[in-house]
Amino acid sequence: MRINMSNKKFNQTPGSYSPKNKPEILSMAKKLQNNNTKDVYSVKPLNITWDDVYDSTGYLFSFAKSLACAVKNSPWAEYAEDIIATSGFAFRMWVSPPTFALRQPAIWSFDGQKPWVGVENGGLFCEYVGRYWGQDDIEKQKRLEAIANIKKSIDSGIPAVSWDICVCEWGLIVGYDDETQTFSVLGVSGKGEMPYEQLGKRELPLLSVLIITGKSDKSQDAILYDTKKLAVSHLKGSEWCDNAKGLESYPALIRHFEGGFNPDASWNTEYFLGTFGALKYYAWKYFEKMRQTELAELYKGVYDAWKEAFQTKTG
Repeated sequence: MRINMSNKKFNQTPGSYSPKNKPEILSMAKKLQNNNTKDVYSVKPLNITWDDVYDSTGYLFSFAKSLACAVKNSPWAEYAEDIIATSGFAFRMWVSPPTFALRQPAIWSFDGQKPWVGVENGGLFCEYVGRYWGQDDIEKQKRLEAIANIKKSIDSGIPAVSWDICVCEWGLIVGYDDETQTFSVLGVSGKGEMPYEQLGKRELPLLSVLIITGKSDKSQDAILYDTKKLAVSHLKGSEWCDNAKGLESYPALIRHFEGGFNPDASWNTEYFLGTFGALKYYAWKYFEKMRQTELAELYKGVYDAWKEAFQTKTG
């Protein structure tokens, strides 16, 4: 049985209760009683775009962009801009000269999403399902668990944040159709569809799905305190990789442009400058909102410097 959940309403009339309709109603009830198949649901894609997420370079880190957009389209939209800073992403940096591999910014400790976004830092309740390298034995189990979470989130009107849904970046799952077994997706490259079966099994076969489920009673002062701690941790190089990270990213970038520039990585360096530069805007705006004047002025200068470097590179 196919059930369309696109707010369909049924108009009842006096004729609906006419005795002449009774055999048809009884027949329908009997068929339903004997139907051993599961209900098939479809949800019209949520009307969501990237327009509400400010991206000063066009390269804003796709997880941060997706997360902010999901929160913006939730009942807790007031957290949408803050969450990029309070989850720590506004302060994260790592670079990998001389190649500046494009996947480097996208790959990190995926299982850190729930504590960083959730009560431990950002103040939001969330649910997370992940499956990584060397876990093929639980692939199907985790995929089905993630699909259930995605449907639950979309049914509540909130898109799900997922890895590698149309390009090898983060994006949003905004609708689903059980009959065709496909998701409607919004990636950084545009809208599309993806089979359920491909979730976590595309170009870089890792499963990572985050949904936002609520807001905690954590105070703004407590969130600010934990954001500062997380920022310090990232600036000191608390990352998953062995590349130049945190504050060490700056001299690595400078050396690349001053003496060891690799023309083959020209577009890649543009991607890095645009990705990490756009994040600094959110650090500035968060501290400004929280009336942390000194930090706000500092990060405005940092953001302006990254933006100038990006504009210089792109002409």
